[in-house]
Amino acid sequence: MSFRDEFALLLRARYPLIYVPTYEEERVEAAIRDEAQSQGNRAVYTWDFVDGYQGNLNDAGFGRRNPVQALELVEKLPASAPAVFILRDFHRFLEDVSVSRKLRNLARLLKSQPKNLVILSPRMAITEDLSEVLTVLEFPLPAATEIKVEVERLLAATGQSLTAKVLDELVRSCQGLSMERIRRVLARAIATHGELLPEDVELVLEEKRQTIRQTQILDFYPTTERISDIGGLDNLKDWLLRRGGAFSERARAYGLPHPRGLMLVGIQGTGKSLTAKAIAHHWHLPLLRLDVGRLFGGLVGESESRTRQMIQVAEALAPCILWIDEIDKAFSGLGSKGDAGTTSRVFGTFITWLAEKTSPVFVVATANDIQALPPEMLRKGRFDEIFFVGLPTQEERQAIFNVHLSRLRPHNLKSYEIERLAYETPDFSGAEIEQTLIEAMHIAFSQNRDFTTDDILEAASQIIPLARTAQEQIQFLQDWAAAGKARLASKHSSLSNRIQRQLQ
Repeated sequence: MSFRDEFALLLRARYPLIYVPTYEEERVEAAIRDEAQSQGNRAVYTWDFVDGYQGNLNDAGFGRRNPVQALELVEKLPASAPAVFILRDFHRFLEDVSVSRKLRNLARLLKSQPKNLVILSPRMAITEDLSEVLTVLEFPLPAATEIKVEVERLLAATGQSLTAKVLDELVRSCQGLSMERIRRVLARAIATHGELLPEDVELVLEEKRQTIRQTQILDFYPTTERISDIGGLDNLKDWLLRRGGAFSERARAYGLPHPRGLMLVGIQGTGKSLTAKAIAHHWHLPLLRLDVGRLFGGLVGESESRTRQMIQVAEALAPCILWIDEIDKAFSGLGSKGDAGTTSRVFGTFITWLAEKTSPVFVVATANDIQALPPEMLRKGRFDEIFFVGLPTQEERQAIFNVHLSRLRPHNLKSYEIERLAYETPDFSGAEIEQTLIEAMHIAFSQNRDFTTDDILEAASQIIPLARTAQEQIQFLQDWAAAGKARLASKHSSLSNRIQRQLQ
């Protein structure tokens, strides 16, 4: 049910006191006025602490700097006169005993009168003694259709047009912002170069960063990594590319639900975190990184409150990517933690949201130790897919060397024997290959020359890969994936070949 429909129902049912937590005073007041007019042309009175009542000549300035007097106007009007009273920032006065008592008296009086009080507040701040008489009504951020109308209005004003694809992308990037912020950032784009351009999506993402900076729970990650920067992992990349347009309005019209997310399980240094960053860049969505440790506070109920706040912020900025790195460390040993059940409650809230969320928040969780994860996390419905990211094959190592050397020495790439390097580095992960190149550069830099293939091979001979030092853990992960518990991220891995042999 939309805000307009719910508000209309509350008016007809004579709910006396309505509390709307929102930053968007202008939009919500316009919606209230429209609905009041459609229901018998009800009078609308608007009050704030500085100017008192506004918009009505007979009562202009009444109740200025006096919240109790502002409530007295309700009783002064004839009992049969239908009206809606909008009280801005009135949450600041709810702890005053005279204001609280007056509101509770009005709640009884207005049950028999066609009058309603609407408290507008940028945050939820309801005192315990008013919780029974106040009805909270959520006011959502602008929907895609509203944003599209606003963007098209600005385009018409500037006399330009955008292709359907670019318009859809711009609208999608604006979702999660208030209408005021959308107008501000689009006006900035027009002021910069006289029109709206496809590149203005980045300006919108910067506006979203401003929102994230106000919370200490989530980090807004800038993303420059591309899908092409990932060496190998062809199955995973194909899966992601097929879902590139799944957040568009065209996908909704087709009947596709929003993608829920994926879990990447595997060996450290194989590109799981890089994949999360590349997804956000390729889909042009903001990347939010959650440090689960920040959810836990010292006060009673603080951890649960932070978890709910994290969910609210992520959903407010949707569509977005929520990246949870090494989730296995956050919830390992869940039942044995001596924290009076706080971890269990946080975990329960989180996985319930994963299963039931309808907002376009795409969750990317990475894990190195599958044994540490609670079984509930791996149940179908939490994520669209679970991928196993194993050690790269020789062909994939070649692709990884090519990616790094193309970035480090793009004009001298042909001088390196990439096939030989891939052959001589068995069991090396992507992170270990990168570290090998850095070590080779140190070797050559200390001798005042450019690094060569021989330098890279010398550096590789000095590195002991994790595949040898943590052989048992890696073997367990490979056996787990081979048992069909996860989808393989690579098409031609040795594990893939092993599974094929088992099926034959």
